[in-house]
Amino acid sequence: MLCPHCHHNGSRVIDSRPAEDGMSIRRRRECVNCGFRFTTFERYEETPLLVVKKDGTREEFNRQKILNGLVRSAEKRPVSMDKLTKIADHVEARVRRLGENEVSSQVIGEFVMNELKPVDEIAYIRFASVYRQFKDVDAFFKEIESMKKEER
Repeated sequence: MLCPHCHHNGSRVIDSRPAEDGMSIRRRRECVNCGFRFTTFERYEETPLLVVKKDGTREEFNRQKILNGLVRSAEKRPVSMDKLTKIADHVEARVRRLGENEVSSQVIGEFVMNELKPVDEIAYIRFASVYRQFKDVDAFFKEIESMKKEER
């Protein structure tokens, strides 16, 4: 494996254990050239899953896009990267459990919001504003009012 520090193509596995999700293996590696230690994850390869976007186009499911959206929504919020990664893992698992070859971006967005809402309401509102394409302040207020009603 290529070292992220010196780019040498040689490392040895120091530790290997199942990741928390049970769907991957976490490996600690050490570069044989420079001694730099890094972590890799090994996952089994899934059959391709296509996301049907609002405009009808299709693209391959990309967990990283979910994680990027979560990171942007939680910027400057007290939400750890570990928690955001777990949310992305849960969303991916839910999508794959649907057992479909194609899933709409709306379904994925709802899954993300369901996972994010109990973690941080501000991050949730930020994500919802992009996902639901809020056009004005009234849309924000409607979403906040909806959240308040659910709390009662």
